[in-house]
Formats: sequence, C-alpha cells, structure tokens
Amino acid sequence: MASSLGGKIAGYQTAQVPAGDLQHPLLLERLRRSSRDTFWSRLESRVWTVTLLVGTCLLYCARSSMPICAVTMSEDFGWNKRQSGVVLSSFFWGYCLTQVLGGHLSDKVGGEKVIFLSALTWGLITAMTPLVAHLTTVPLILVSLLRFLMGLLQGVHFPALVSLFSHRVRETERAFTCSTVGSGSQLGTLVMGGAGSLLLEWYGWESVFYFAGFLTLLWGYCLSTYLLKEKERIVTVEDLGKCFAVSSQANGQWKKLFWKAPVWAVILAQLCVASTAFTIFSWMPTFFKERFPESKGWVFNVVPWLFAIPAGILSGLLSDHLMTRGYQTVWVRKLMQIVGMGFSSVFIFCLAHSSSYHYAVAFASVALALQTFNHSGITVNVQDLAPTCAGFLFGVANTGGALLGVVLVYLSGYLIETTGSWSSMFHLVIVVNLMGLVVFLEFARSERVDAETIHV
Repeated sequence: MASSLGGKIAGYQTAQVPAGDLQHPLLLERLRRSSRDTFWSRLESRVWTVTLLVGTCLLYCARSSMPICAVTMSEDFGWNKRQSGVVLSSFFWGYCLTQVLGGHLSDKVGGEKVIFLSALTWGLITAMTPLVAHLTTVPLILVSLLRFLMGLLQGVHFPALVSLFSHRVRETERAFTCSTVGSGSQLGTLVMGGAGSLLLEWYGWESVFYFAGFLTLLWGYCLSTYLLKEKERIVTVEDLGKCFAVSSQANGQWKKLFWKAPVWAVILAQLCVASTAFTIFSWMPTFFKERFPESKGWVFNVVPWLFAIPAGILSGLLSDHLMTRGYQTVWVRKLMQIVGMGFSSVFIFCLAHSSSYHYAVAFASVALALQTFNHSGITVNVQDLAPTCAGFLFGVANTGGALLGVVLVYLSGYLIETTGSWSSMFHLVIVVNLMGLVVFLEFARSERVDAETIHV
C-alpha cells in the first residue's frame, strides 16, 4: 500500500505526494527550497561554477594586461625601469590591503554581492586605463593609481569565493568547485598570453585593456541579469552597518577562534603556499632565459599552465570522490596537501638541478600542476573549520602570503646574486613549502571551530 507525504516543512505547506514519487528531481528541488536549504542545487552549482570560472579567468586577464603591455607603454611614455616597476608593483600593494576586509564583508552580506560589485568596478577601471593614460600629462601617476585601485578591488575576489562556497556548496562538492573555479587563474593567464599578445601586436596596447575591461563588464551584466536577484546586486548602508558593528561578545569569540591550533595550521599553510607560488611565478621566466638562453619564451610561459588546468580539476574530482567513498575529511585534506606541497617540492628540486631544457620544462609543468592540489586541501579546509567566517580567515592567510611573497621574491634575488646559483632560490621555496606542510599535517583538523554566535 503506497504511503504519502504531507505536512509542513520549515513553515511551508507541502502537497500530498506518493512516497514513490519522492525520487522525482523536480519534487526534490521543491522540497529542498521549501526547507530553506541554503545550498545550491546540482544545476545551480554547475551554472555558478562555470560562471565564476569565467569571472576568475577575466580577473587574471585584467591583472595580466599591464605586465603584457609594460614594455610598449614604457616606450610610448618614456618610462625607465624604475618607473615601470612603480606601475607594476602598485597593484600588489592594493591587493594586500583588502583581503581581510573583502572576506569579512562577504561573510556578512554575501560573497556574490562582493564579487559582482568589485568586478564591475575593476572592469571599468581596466577599460578606462588607456583613456586616462592619454588624456593626462602625468600618465605615470594616474596609471599607477588605477593599478593600485584595481589591486584593492581584486583583493576581495578569492576571499569572497571562499565565503560564498562555504555557505552555498555542500561539503562533498566543495573541492571540485574550488579547484575548477581556481583553475580560472591559469586559464586567464593563458588567454591573455595568447589573445593579449596578438592584440598588442595588431592593434596596440590600448586594445589589450579594452578587451579585458569590456569582457568583464559584459560578464557582470550577464551575472546580474540571469543569476542575481535584485537584492543581491547592491550593498546597502544597513549591510555595511551590520558588517562593522562589533560587540564585546564578538571580540571574545574572535579571540577564542585564534587560539585554535587548526586555525593557525591552515593560516600558516596558506601563507607558505601563496608566498612560494608568488616567488616561483616571479622568477621562473628569468630562470629559463638565463639557464637556457636559446629557449622559446612561449614554451615555458604556456606549457606549464596547460598542465595545471586539468590537474586542478582532477584534484577536485579526486577529493570529492574520496569523500563520497567514506574517507575522513581531514585525511583527504591532508592527502591533497601532501601532493600540493610535498610532491611538488620534489619536482621543484629536480628543476633546480636540471641541465636539460626539455627536462626543465617537464619538471616545471609537473610542479605547477601538483600545486593546484592545494585548492582541494587548504582552501576547502578553511570552509570546513569556520563556514561562518571562512572568507575572513582566508583573507588573513592570503594577506600574509602576499606580504611574505614580496619578502621571498626579494630574498631570492639576493640569494641568486650572492651565491651565483639558481638552486638557492628553489631550495628556499622547498624549505618554506615543507615547513608549512609539516605544520598542516600535525595540527590540521576538519571539525568546526567557529561559533554561530559570532556577529561582527
């Protein structure tokens, strides 16, 4: 005899439905929504994953526009190396300042709002850069200011993503979502390296900025029109007030949170991951040019990224598969970090001591590919520990990683100059990586340590 389901779910009246029909996807979706489940449905998750992947790709397209055009712009405006360095570095100073604020704001008002509004603004800044540069008599100052503002606005993106995923993506799907969206950084570097170089050669440096800027504005329009509700398109004064209202109880809760060893494990591990990646990306092109003078730049600037994109997606699939098979969450997170920080260090060591160009490209490709496994480890572990403030914690860790990255880049240059060997730079990266890995393996946990009573 067929039974039926009826009654109220979370305050909503449900229809009388035969139990055999409960497997119907439309009914399950209706029940999911009526129970006020905050997680995305499978279809919503796929749509948002693709959308945010494209957004992250465009973020890196806009970020890479200045490095690609720096030489040509220096010739047009008469900038020397020091002045070009001011323009290029101004982005990173802004980028360091808004990580924590962006993560905290996202935790309180919604990551989708922060991502949408920031993207519209830095997309507009990117598109305006050529106009500002040509209309002013002091292009160095104003272009540097625009790059600084872009850094401020792009600094909120990844903390906002972490916050958004912690609230909307189920635990068994977070690794794939994080790794797939994170691969947008490699995809954006590839797109701008190819399309940007062609636009620069055919139409001039201005077209590179127009390309990245207008595509971002188009992406923002589509996001606003098809995915966001009206209330998700703006940040009100009430939202800001809620964000910055700090109670004494909240201060006490924050202090308790930062006394937790798993919190510091993930912060220190992310600090090591971000700083060493920043160092490798900064010095690797110079390493190949000096160690292998006859090498083709497009090979070592493109091939490693081609390997990194599928590796990142694979890491997410593997992580979520292990979770669904019943493996402990903390075990899966640690396994991803062993691959991302441990195994990648082995290939970095091989790269440091390679005398063959082809082997060096292969080692660099594998090392960068394995580093993408960090998206399925640390990045997701932040969400395991503290979903109510994941954006804030990731912002803290990423700020430290960016600042330490600046220090490591300088220290690496000093070591290379002093020792006359590139091995010293790679050894420094390996040591920092392994230190972070040891801390994570020893103290990382997956149980929640945040408190629902935190209302900062």
